[in-house]
Amino acid sequence: MASDSLGIVIPAYDPDILTLETYIKDIKEELGPEVIRIEIDAPRQAHADRLEEIAEVNVSTKRRGKGGAIMEGFDALDTDIVAFADADGSVPATSIDDIVRQIRDGTTDVSIASRRHPSSHIVAHQTIIRRFLGDAFAFAARKILPTQCRDYQCGAKAVRSEAWKAIGHHCYEPGFAWDLEFVSVAGSLGYEIAEIPIEWEDHPDSTVNPISTSIELATALIDVKRRTDAIVTSPRHRDVTKTDRSKLMKLGDNDD
Repeated sequence: MASDSLGIVIPAYDPDILTLETYIKDIKEELGPEVIRIEIDAPRQAHADRLEEIAEVNVSTKRRGKGGAIMEGFDALDTDIVAFADADGSVPATSIDDIVRQIRDGTTDVSIASRRHPSSHIVAHQTIIRRFLGDAFAFAARKILPTQCRDYQCGAKAVRSEAWKAIGHHCYEPGFAWDLEFVSVAGSLGYEIAEIPIEWEDHPDSTVNPISTSIELATALIDVKRRTDAIVTSPRHRDVTKTDRSKLMKLGDNDD
């Protein structure tokens, strides 16, 4: 029986182009995906041209945010499985293969990378302040959200396309809080989530600002809880469409 087809989205904003090119090569060799789609925001033309030689590239002239880029990429793919990986390559291709294999083997429809899994191997740790903020946020999220896991924000996740059609209807967060929302929505819709140990290496030159990102995540946490609680209790919210999602991303979710 033929293996499920795989599409991988890499959201990027001002990436280290050499690192990204090497990462794409590693992913191709390790996983052999049908398509790698780079969702890149406001790039230098020279970078976009180079990436087009080795992957499918969708250029946005404005900054959509990580979540906005991933959702556009996932919606555009027609493979059996869709996955994403952060452009800095913190999660190596071998670990992405472990994540995707859970879905290909029929173990689950949703699989996520976890730096906090006891079997994970951390090659290079984050700075003390980033580790403290990350641990504090993960603890708060586990206490507040209906879906609990060790690591909501690690930069690699995979989902069967049919499951994404259901989950994606409820995802609105355009920025870094999208990972949190994706996991919480998936759990609220009844999907079992496989949390996979990985090898992980911090990249201190990342464009992620730990302070502003922590504020963004803390603010989004309450909104995500409200929306995922509504999924559980309200059929109207479970039936929200992608058109509704697009409107809410532009206008803000003001529905109580």
